[in-house]
Amino acid sequence: MTEPIDRATDPFVAHGHDHDRCVAEAVAAAAELCAARGVRLTALRRRVLELIWRHHRPVGAYELLDLMRANGRAAAPPTVYRALAFLSEHGLVHRIDSMNAYLGCAAPGATHRAHFLICEDCGEAAEIIDNELRRAVGRCTGRAGFEVRTETVEITGVCARCQF
Repeated sequence: MTEPIDRATDPFVAHGHDHDRCVAEAVAAAAELCAARGVRLTALRRRVLELIWRHHRPVGAYELLDLMRANGRAAAPPTVYRALAFLSEHGLVHRIDSMNAYLGCAAPGATHRAHFLICEDCGEAAEIIDNELRRAVGRCTGRAGFEVRTETVEITGVCARCQF
């Protein structure tokens, strides 16, 4: 499986990066993961994943429908929602609850909790995979005797690029 990009110091994608390569690597990792699990990455699921990765910001289901329609590949809302459910179930995308939108997973196939930095100015979002944050949340919930079933941390603010 393709190694996740290490974005520990700057989790946001640099402007001018090779976007086509980025999308291709995400799709290749998804195809490899699906093959290993014996599930199908259908053409529609692949297209939805490509569109999500093409933006590096959270993308909603209706925006995906519009993008597909603009490319001559219309789909019905239930079809896109099923594709999103599949991609989410297999850890290929994450749902950002506060925005009702989806972002490509930076570490598909790896068991991890979803933590995000969301820029209020440019709309970009970045998944952060940070063991210290994970342990801190674990300590807090443990002290409270709370059993975590799902965890999504959404931190909003302004990214380094937008601060200038």
